[in-house]
Amino acid sequence: MADNWLRDQFLRLQVSAAPEQRILVVDIDQDSMAELGPWPWPRARLAQLAETLLTGYSARAVGLDIVLPRAADVEGDTRLELLAMHAPLVLAQAFDYSSTRPDPLREGHPAGAQPLPPGASALVATGYIANQPGWQAAPHVGNIGFIPDADGVLRRVPLLTSYQGQAYPALALALLQSCCQAPASLGQGAVLRVPYRRDWNAYTVVSAADILAERIAAHSASGRMVLVGSSALGLGDRVATPLAPNRPGLGVQAELLSALLDVQAGQQPTPLPGRLLAALYAGLSTLLVMAALQRLSASAGVAALAAAALLWLGLAYLITPHDPMLVTTGPLASLAFLLAVAVPYQWQQAQRRSHHLLGTLRQYVAPSVVLQLLRQDLKDPLQPRHLDVTTLIADMEGYTSHVESLPLEQGALLTRSFLACLTEPVIAHQGTLDKYTGDGLVAFWGAPLPQDQHADLALDAAEDILRRVRSFSQQREAAGHAPLRVRIGIESGPAMAGDFGTSFRSIYTAVGDSVNTASRLEQAARDFAHDVIVGAGTVARARRHQFMLLGERQLRGKEKTTTLYTITPSMNTAVLPVKAPSA
Repeated sequence: MADNWLRDQFLRLQVSAAPEQRILVVDIDQDSMAELGPWPWPRARLAQLAETLLTGYSARAVGLDIVLPRAADVEGDTRLELLAMHAPLVLAQAFDYSSTRPDPLREGHPAGAQPLPPGASALVATGYIANQPGWQAAPHVGNIGFIPDADGVLRRVPLLTSYQGQAYPALALALLQSCCQAPASLGQGAVLRVPYRRDWNAYTVVSAADILAERIAAHSASGRMVLVGSSALGLGDRVATPLAPNRPGLGVQAELLSALLDVQAGQQPTPLPGRLLAALYAGLSTLLVMAALQRLSASAGVAALAAAALLWLGLAYLITPHDPMLVTTGPLASLAFLLAVAVPYQWQQAQRRSHHLLGTLRQYVAPSVVLQLLRQDLKDPLQPRHLDVTTLIADMEGYTSHVESLPLEQGALLTRSFLACLTEPVIAHQGTLDKYTGDGLVAFWGAPLPQDQHADLALDAAEDILRRVRSFSQQREAAGHAPLRVRIGIESGPAMAGDFGTSFRSIYTAVGDSVNTASRLEQAARDFAHDVIVGAGTVARARRHQFMLLGERQLRGKEKTTTLYTITPSMNTAVLPVKAPSA
């Protein structure tokens, strides 16, 4: 997700509005339907549109970005069939790649099959929406089906699709094959990352009504590749792209065709070993910054990390167009790890020394919150009150089995080191440390001061904990010890937070149903391969994180079932075997 986001920013900065002279987009837009009638149009009108483009306007080839699965008026169907058989008219069909659909799509009849080229790969389809069976002999038919990324944005398209042993090209590729030599190799396998080098306004877009009425100059389409489709919202051909959340599907087809024409003409950016450059940069910058952090203050360390990150952003901006497989966030991840580990540790050490007199407050409130409390000069900032909080409860799985065979000193060292892996992220992400529970801790966000992003901050801390425990476990495994696993439960909701201590001891804590639920979620983690189990309250409040649904569960002490989630697998990478959930 982070890599896609960063790539999208680069695309927006690099996109060109320079006119694309090789492509003409004919849009069945609202004006066309207002002039000639609503959709669907008679097939004879579509045939007339294609004939006008091929003959009156001398188009090089015409691609129809519309699927027509059922027969209509005989005259129009016959004319379209003859054009598809004997002229460079490419029809469209849409393959489906869903493996969860109970009844695979089967409408119309696929056409334009071709043998899979040697060494090429194709994305396997499970169904299709194709044109009427009477057109199945058409030699050139292009696929317009696609699989958006997890965030719904269309960044990649299947260049070749495999269905029942046959290969089917994408619409843009079929359009090239219909009139000229298509690129022999694109070097990206079955799925092509759409480069999005040109903005929508870089393409010449004309109304279908103007073409039919021949109100456009005859030379405007001469020798061009033509794409016919619709940007009208009523026809539903709208997609989210890195350039805009709501763009005509025609724009994606035009961009893909433009990219293939660049490849054909040898105009695509020169390939660079971007992945190798990223790996070298990540390694060298990490080593240099680690060495610098030993000699710099916390603020200087942050400045060094920021400088290294900005330098990589500049390099990645230049490299990305030359390597579609480059993971742009790789070096940033290594720098972020240093920022999350080394700099917060330095900062904590400095804060302990400079705020030694804060005493009781520092026992359970994060330094940044202490500073805010002091600035507000509240009479009693720790008085119990109702707040919306996110609670995180974490502990070590199998703690007894880890320490029972260790000498007392080693067991104590293991406990302290593990608790450090839990505590430092809580403090670093503005959390409030409630208490330690032997081999774990309870922390919450949103108290004693309200925090707008308390759910996301708790999830940030959970991810940081996972990284730290994983690193610590790897060190222990290298020394011959068993691997460590942390279990984390997170839930958000109303709670009473404040100082509930006595005259003998001050205890700042939070109590409420969401706190109890977080504890039950942490216990439920033992039945899953996921280290972090998240409740519905946190999912509803989070804005910067992605989640995966685990299902319903009857938690101990709860009358109703509880919906369980976990952080997206890319961030929560537990590799433990799955256990069968207990009743």
